[in-house]
Amino acid sequence: MNPRTPIVVIRLSLALLMMLIGASIATANTANISNSASGDKTAHLDVKDAAQSNQVCDATADYFLGMEDYGEAIATHRRVLAAHPADAMAHYHLGFAYGMTGDHQREIGEYRKAAALGLRQWDFDLNFGRALLEGGDPTGAASAFNTAVALAPERPEGHFNLGLAYERSGKLAAALDELQTSLRLDPRQPDARNMMGLIYAEEHDYSRAREIWIKLARTEPDFEPARLNLAILDRHLEAPGDVRLPTDHNTVRAAFTFNHD
Repeated sequence: MNPRTPIVVIRLSLALLMMLIGASIATANTANISNSASGDKTAHLDVKDAAQSNQVCDATADYFLGMEDYGEAIATHRRVLAAHPADAMAHYHLGFAYGMTGDHQREIGEYRKAAALGLRQWDFDLNFGRALLEGGDPTGAASAFNTAVALAPERPEGHFNLGLAYERSGKLAAALDELQTSLRLDPRQPDARNMMGLIYAEEHDYSRAREIWIKLARTEPDFEPARLNLAILDRHLEAPGDVRLPTDHNTVRAAFTFNHD
């Protein structure tokens, strides 16, 4: 089986991102309405409005992001930033748009600019960590995910993704702790349970790995990775002689599958 990168349900959903964007726009528009006695009854944030706070982005630019018109979203966010380069939220949303087009190098670059400008928001740090992990930087990803967890400890996504970053770094005990926390917050996560099975296999605790995958295959019959991993594990354990899974956790990871893309 070909190695698979363990990136599972990491990117914050666009719908949730737009809910957060909408909240920031509504807050800014409230400020505009309160100043409407001067005759300015702006219906949305323009570039000047967006520059009043580096935590608020331009509404028109975010409209295109919400419509999934990433080309126009990129163009409009770049125009905002040309006039107001210190707009941290615009850097974040521009990075998100780049990421949705597959340009992850620019995505990470914009996220770094937003972080340098002081943006601290759980969904931002979650997406920043996801991009770093996908780009092969589990240490940087863990740092971003730790910030996301600190900002929103009640959200299972942060703990789950922090567990992935720790697993990629070989910190298996810490990874298990984060995955278990994520499952306590939301038990309905087959990906998290599947990853726990993998970690137990990496630790050569085959009985616990097998137990997890058997239960997962029974309770989530449409979750194919559980059945695949169970078959892979059984094939190794039933091999003649002393043939067992390799001792290197990276090699063990490469033998299994992580998601159902």
